[in-house]
Amino acid sequence: MAAPPLINALGSSGHVGSMDFRLFYCGRVGPDAGVTQRSPVVLRRRVCLQSLAAVGHIGMMDPCSFTCFSRCSTKHLNLFLHVDFDERVIRGKVQLTVEALEDRFSVLTLDTRDLNIKTVSVNQQPARFALGDKHSFKGTPLDITLPFDLSRGQHVIVEVTYQTSPSASALQWLSPEQTAGKEQPYLFSQCQAHHCRSMIPCQDSPSIKHTYYAQVSVPKDLVAVMSAVRDGQKVDPQDSGRIIYKFRQPVPMPSYLIAIVVGALESRQIGPRSRVWCEKEFVDKAAFEFSETETMLKTAEDLAGPYVWGQYDILVLPPSFPYGGMENPCLTFATPTLLAGDRSLSNVIAHEISHSWTGNLVTNKTWEHFWLNEGHTVYLERMIGRCMEGEPFRQFKAMGGWKELQDSVNTFGANNPLTNLVPSLQDVDPDDAFSSVPYEKGFALLYHLEELMGGPEVFMGFVKSYIQLFAYSSVTTDDWKNYLFSYFKDKVDVLNQVDWNAWMFTPGMPPVQPQYDTTLADTCIALSQRWLQAKEQDLSSFQESDAAALSSHQLIEFLSLLLQGDPLPLTHVKKMQEVYNLNAFKNSEICFRWLKLCVRSKWEEAVPLALKMATEQGRMKFTRPLFREVFHFDKYKEEAVQVFKAHRAAMHPVTSALIAKDLKVEASSSAGSEVTAACVLPLPKLPSRR
Repeated sequence: MAAPPLINALGSSGHVGSMDFRLFYCGRVGPDAGVTQRSPVVLRRRVCLQSLAAVGHIGMMDPCSFTCFSRCSTKHLNLFLHVDFDERVIRGKVQLTVEALEDRFSVLTLDTRDLNIKTVSVNQQPARFALGDKHSFKGTPLDITLPFDLSRGQHVIVEVTYQTSPSASALQWLSPEQTAGKEQPYLFSQCQAHHCRSMIPCQDSPSIKHTYYAQVSVPKDLVAVMSAVRDGQKVDPQDSGRIIYKFRQPVPMPSYLIAIVVGALESRQIGPRSRVWCEKEFVDKAAFEFSETETMLKTAEDLAGPYVWGQYDILVLPPSFPYGGMENPCLTFATPTLLAGDRSLSNVIAHEISHSWTGNLVTNKTWEHFWLNEGHTVYLERMIGRCMEGEPFRQFKAMGGWKELQDSVNTFGANNPLTNLVPSLQDVDPDDAFSSVPYEKGFALLYHLEELMGGPEVFMGFVKSYIQLFAYSSVTTDDWKNYLFSYFKDKVDVLNQVDWNAWMFTPGMPPVQPQYDTTLADTCIALSQRWLQAKEQDLSSFQESDAAALSSHQLIEFLSLLLQGDPLPLTHVKKMQEVYNLNAFKNSEICFRWLKLCVRSKWEEAVPLALKMATEQGRMKFTRPLFREVFHFDKYKEEAVQVFKAHRAAMHPVTSALIAKDLKVEASSSAGSEVTAACVLPLPKLPSRR
């Protein structure tokens, strides 16, 4: 069998300077490498499957990228990064191994955003380059003229030295005061969907998959981790006050999964292939919360096949992290809002684990097909829940997901094309399209197909086969649908009865509403109906035991049901607080829904609590709706705007930009004003309970 393409390109030695590319492209094998002995075989198999999966897609463009993935493809990155907390920049050098996919290939276009490009070379020869016009959300194309034309299948190594901007959208720099320890600064990245280009010049499209190796220089009191296997450390030969951490990722992955964190980090072992990382103040709490990780991993492997990434670590980020979790390979990012103290929110980790197969291993080709990542991941996450908790639990979670889908459709508008399962993103920032639609509309379609095809075991067989076929590649909805019809060739007549246009390309709710089993929801439904139908004279019938009898998941469902209808009378909400003391709960999902309910019912005392939650953490699932609720409370509209302006400097750039749109606040060219204690609203004192 022929050697991997990179070796063919570099010659038998595989050397550029002192670096052995063979090691980092093919993957070092052995018990300490984090990959199996079969890894080189798997990677060669990947080439065959990518060729199969790519048929029919020549000439495709990614509307969110300047790259044309039918002309060339990055196969490997070498990163050399110097993290400068004083200037809040990363100075670096990237070496890209690029394969031509057509003859007479002569110009490489990379995605960038706000990068200071210093030098470019091709195979160690200086090369001409030019930055194009800046686009509102795509950034600026970097056109590199090769010193020679390439034929199809040939490779070059393109080296770019550069520096990031202090306002790079992928990076959030935290001062010591913004961390738990209050002594050291902190840096973390969030590249999904199209922000890696502000950290690294690259082909920033999920259609391009590559391996990577990195060396990261940081102050010696700090620790660096990345979405890769740790590969040692050494004193920086240029500065004895700094440490260089080394990483390697031998499994091909898209650029949006490159991740870096630098901070005063500690870790605890939570399983044979897992550690949890965070600041020391929360590391033991996090270790308890995620102690079931190995069980989830084994369950996922039983369902979807071997876990190919080696290590599965979890990093709990500071509160400003904008998402519940991020599926960075080898290092899942998690919001601290998951630390409920009772493992009740660990299903988010099941979701991120599932991404190891659906999203990371099989990836949407462009963000228009995002549902392929998220719909399948929700499906696999709930299958994990089914294995661990039973089918009624899966049904219960699916019911909650349907309500989240309804909320998103109501927020966007039922006729908004961004509620299509497969939306057009031509001239649309993918951040603006982010919602629960690809997650829950995608799951609803897969669940509908499960019922049509013969049940969960039968349909999970298809999902596993789909993963095996398209592993290590990027796919479109057509690829998925064609394989669905091929796999269920004896049920084509049934599949032809599905209204595919309504499911895929029509806005609003799906054409079919699944009939989920309500066993675990019946108690929640009954209690919510009591509150909705209660007259003022009936309120004395409610007791603390009503809520005490519910699990955390059921209490979340109870509040979600109340949010579906008209606002409750203020007297009802006040009574609910009196008997259930919901202000004292620490589960973030409960707090969020409760505060939404209070503000919607015009309870003025809840406004400072809602704004406190919206600013003390930055998870967009919570922060954006809470700001919107207060903003729509006319008396407090200006208060919402002023609190946002006061805190925007501490927010993640993506969060800040989207809330500014929600509140109709003019975008700020700077990071925003500084946060001071005077900006924080006075809050009522609450008794502690959970």
